[in-house]
Amino acid sequence: MTAEHQRLAEANAHQTRWRRFGPYLSERQWGTVREDYSAQGHAWDFVTHDMARSYAYRWGEDGLAGVSDDQQLLCLSLGLWNGQDPILKERLFGLSGPEGNHGEDVKELYYYLDNLPTHAYMCMLYKYPQHAFPYEWLVKENARRGRDKPDFELLDTAIFHDDCYFDVFVEYAKVGPDDLLMQVTVSNRCTEAATLHVLPQLWFRNTWAWGLDDSRRLLLEATEDGAIAVQHAQLGSYNLYCDQAPALLFCDNETNTERLYGVPKTDPGQYFKDGINDYVVQGVKAAVNPARTGTKAAAHYALLVPGGTSQTVRVRLGPPGLAAPFVDFDQLLQQRLQEANEYYARLQQDLADADARRVQRQAWAGMLWSKQFYYYDVPQWLAGDPALPPPPPGHRSGRNSTWKHLNNADIISMPDKWEYPWYAAWDLAFHCVPLAQLDPGFAKNQLRLLCQDWYMHPDGQLPAYEWNLSDVNPPVHAWATWRVYKQCQKQNDGVGDLNFLTTIFHRLLLNFTWWVNRKDRRGRNVFEGGFLGLDNIGLFDRSAPLPAGYFIEQADCTGWVAMYALNMMRIALELARTRPVYQDLASKFVEHFLYIAEAMTKMGDADTSLWDNEDEFYYDVLHTPENGRQLLKIRSLVGLIPMFAVEVLDDEVLNAVPQFVARLNWFLEHRPALASLVSRWQEPGAGQTHLFSLLRGHRMKRLLARALDEAEFLSDYGVRSLSKYHQQHPAHLHLAGQKLVLRYEPGESETDLFGGNSNWRGPVWFPTNFLLIESLQRFHHYYGDDFKVEYPTHSGHYCTLLEIADALSGRLTKLFLRNETGIRPALGPDKRMQNDPHFCDYILFHEYFNADTGWGLGASHQTGWTGLIAKLLQPRLSAAGCD
Repeated sequence: MTAEHQRLAEANAHQTRWRRFGPYLSERQWGTVREDYSAQGHAWDFVTHDMARSYAYRWGEDGLAGVSDDQQLLCLSLGLWNGQDPILKERLFGLSGPEGNHGEDVKELYYYLDNLPTHAYMCMLYKYPQHAFPYEWLVKENARRGRDKPDFELLDTAIFHDDCYFDVFVEYAKVGPDDLLMQVTVSNRCTEAATLHVLPQLWFRNTWAWGLDDSRRLLLEATEDGAIAVQHAQLGSYNLYCDQAPALLFCDNETNTERLYGVPKTDPGQYFKDGINDYVVQGVKAAVNPARTGTKAAAHYALLVPGGTSQTVRVRLGPPGLAAPFVDFDQLLQQRLQEANEYYARLQQDLADADARRVQRQAWAGMLWSKQFYYYDVPQWLAGDPALPPPPPGHRSGRNSTWKHLNNADIISMPDKWEYPWYAAWDLAFHCVPLAQLDPGFAKNQLRLLCQDWYMHPDGQLPAYEWNLSDVNPPVHAWATWRVYKQCQKQNDGVGDLNFLTTIFHRLLLNFTWWVNRKDRRGRNVFEGGFLGLDNIGLFDRSAPLPAGYFIEQADCTGWVAMYALNMMRIALELARTRPVYQDLASKFVEHFLYIAEAMTKMGDADTSLWDNEDEFYYDVLHTPENGRQLLKIRSLVGLIPMFAVEVLDDEVLNAVPQFVARLNWFLEHRPALASLVSRWQEPGAGQTHLFSLLRGHRMKRLLARALDEAEFLSDYGVRSLSKYHQQHPAHLHLAGQKLVLRYEPGESETDLFGGNSNWRGPVWFPTNFLLIESLQRFHHYYGDDFKVEYPTHSGHYCTLLEIADALSGRLTKLFLRNETGIRPALGPDKRMQNDPHFCDYILFHEYFNADTGWGLGASHQTGWTGLIAKLLQPRLSAAGCD
């Protein structure tokens, strides 16, 4: 057992709070729904990046390379100033949704390099230009560009072209649960000496200004020996020890109302949140408190770093009274790094390739750095705070007003702590699969969390994301629960956590019922979910109300619900091994699945199916008052998602559930059409297995013929979200007087339907590719090695489904791995990113990828679902001959 495994065991047994401090600060609290109190819900405008340095947040904090305790009461992060910028670099800069030509977009270069599940060691890198940061240029140039142009990024400004920048490495190491080392290493990549101001900053989240907490028993103050003493009623006492006796600066985490709102300062003893910024950048001596007390403080280091060299800053947040806080600092830091190496050596012992190990470890680091304290009390947010003016009426009855039960204050895995600093239900489900490799306890707790009463709506809906809690994400929670359960069972010598499985299964019964009752308009087992995460994949926004008399039945939504039913069946069968009563519920879900399968294929008559016999593909159906039903002939992920509804049961499972088998035999005997349609119940496969799927062998082959066709879905880097067929053959639709057109676009979409980063008109993205790979593996488990499919289509080369699954995995992994010319496709065309030794081995994990080039697009730190690469990089079967 490694030292980190021992810490995890202690944390999971509630013996030692090793997870108390972690990277729980957001990277963007401004521009979020939580901080928005406008009448119309214009969150991007209510608190902007320019306001953020002066505005005391209500619901959370942000910072650069920051950490906090698990209730975000005390925060520690980094401030930097290069002597040229108009502001202190305290938080990452980026464009708001309306400012970016493809939605919100961070405009910085930073990398998560390492982390441990208990955060006993962490490391990240921030690249800071020595020239003035081009804030205005980035805003103006992106505003000038339309959706048909690429984003204008920091590298495009050529600000790094002369190597005049600092690599700022930030490391944290825990001596104990409440004793934290922070080391900042500044490397000057320029040939000339340059000065950098480095400011480790410590502050309290503002819990006192809202009229709900009158005690304010908290204080930061300078001690006689040059430390910053911390007093907090809940946290207790700490000292921030600062090496080399820097100047200590103090102000308060309070809104500068004079700067933001023109309200004159009435008390000369007021020192606002931006006081340290004004002191360092503008030289305003009166901006900081001469008494050296407050609720925000910084240790100010001014480093003159010779060209090509490095300097370090060391601080330690630990218990008061340490006589020599830095005597063992270097030794402890190196020890934790060595323990991190030992921990990952154990996890990667079967992964021989050094480059693959590097990519996988950085993917895991990104997963762990992307934890965030998320606080959102909807009823309090809607009502406003006692000490402040009430929100406008439009706020009280607007966004999320039907979620008055929701009160979140937890550490949650975020999709991207800058671009998506809020949880999303289906993103989180995918996160938990690679997280379970690292920290099974945390992964299970994340899945449990969204099923709690203070998250799940009383009607059974899971919260989607803060911009619209009522939106609908694909129902993948049961899938993730089963995957995490099986991973943890394998790690625990075959013993599964049945309490975890039971708890979530009971809650998901409510959610499944919500789906059946709310998303099946005509009671025909065909579903309409709306958005379902596929922002821009159709001709119109499926979440927006359609004209009167119109409605849509969705192939993807119906496929998701069929998958959900099979996931629930499988969980019920596992529980039934020791608790036979669950056999009845397993029967319920398999019967529900079969009715959905019938509906998807027939819907009563042959000419009303979601399956199109002419194209041999699944399509959405639009019902109109003029023409009745109309197949929306768009070859997209919508038509591939029914492949995800597949489960294989072997005799070992079935022998343990005789009541389930008897009930299913009776049902299929009396419903022969269903049995012959999909179940293959009477046809055992390889090794006495039985298949549940929406697709028989022929229909699956026809879908795969399109999915594996390089002229359609198959890219060098995975499966596209829209067939390349639509590049030369755009889809058209006349809808209520509008002519709508859809074309294949390999990268950023030129059309903005859903808002924000609408993007799914061609790019490759990980979650659906991952599910497709898993589905092929399951189909192979049933059909065996004798069942082969042409891969790629029209190649004349046939492979087993397992070989194809492995080949698809290989196409995804080569996005990040160096190819034969040393290029990582995901890093794009920039030569510095590909060849510079200070760039080329630092990996960004983008939200999605250009299907023709592999270039990373969208959010650049989406180790949420793109973190699935860590799972795909685990050793796998050779695909020799298949790619």
